[in-house]
Amino acid sequence: QVQLVESGGGLVQAGGSLRLSCAASGFTLSDYVMGWFRQAPGKEREFVAAISRGGAFTRYADFVQGRFTVSRDNAKNTVSLQMISLKPEDTAVYHCKATTAAASRLETSAGYWGQGTQVTVSS
Repeated sequence: QVQLVESGGGLVQAGGSLRLSCAASGFTLSDYVMGWFRQAPGKEREFVAAISRGGAFTRYADFVQGRFTVSRDNAKNTVSLQMISLKPEDTAVYHCKATTAAASRLETSAGYWGQGTQVTVSS
């Protein structure tokens, strides 16, 4: 049974940092491209970051502006998103996604989703 479980969200002041984790089970993580998405209240879900199967290639949304870093540890079946310099507009539920498609197609490909973890940034 494929399962993705996010953790690490919380309430933080603007300018603060959080590290999100996505624990994967039920499949071989190294076979999948992984990514992070977020959905703010009243808005559509949007792409945040992607990482290739081996971790050598990463891609970010324009709004990240060097503040987030995606990484993975296939041996530990985890994917992380380190976020610094957080802004109130980063407030959203953050989800991880696993897909067998190429990293360039993460947004449109079929895949598995986690339930998400809430990130709230206060001003």
